[in-house]
Amino acid sequence: MSRHPKHLPAEARREETVAAVIDLAAEQNPSEITTAAIAKRMGLTQGALFRHFPNKDAVLQAVMDWVAARLLARVEKAAAGAPDVRTALETMFMAHIGFITEHPGVPRVMFGELQRAENTPAKRMATTLIERYGKLLRALMKRGKENGELAADLNIDDAVVLFIGTVQGLVMQSLLAGDVTRIRRQAPGVFAVYRRGIGACK
Repeated sequence: MSRHPKHLPAEARREETVAAVIDLAAEQNPSEITTAAIAKRMGLTQGALFRHFPNKDAVLQAVMDWVAARLLARVEKAAAGAPDVRTALETMFMAHIGFITEHPGVPRVMFGELQRAENTPAKRMATTLIERYGKLLRALMKRGKENGELAADLNIDDAVVLFIGTVQGLVMQSLLAGDVTRIRRQAPGVFAVYRRGIGACK
């Protein structure tokens, strides 16, 4: 039985394309991934791929749409199930780390898009993802300050930048080391340091 059915609904084919790009990005420089390579990974011709996407930029936009929806849903679910703000922040952090270890090609695609000089739809989606993530963190931290869980003098904007930057730093170091799984081992200790810094030591 073929791993790549030739006839799939449009949405299923688009999701298969996204998965192929993320898999390829875990193996090579995302900027060097061609539509021919994507089609080959999917067991399709380029013509079949172009029936769903007009060009590579459209594929990358679909990838960023997928990442934004899945990552935000995961961290929002993690926060919603937590009993307090401190736990919510930690579960969000670890949920984000878990998402990256499951999809190691994602940060490579995202970093690649953010480095592009032109303002592509995929780059705009990556920026929007960070903004929406930041909004969620700000709301949590505001509540934490109000109920005394976080330091009264905490600068929320700085704390949000540091939260996201800490995840990005762990990812960057794991990419340099060639071992994305190391972030799962490092994340608990790194978050413990962050947690003390925002006054959430209890």
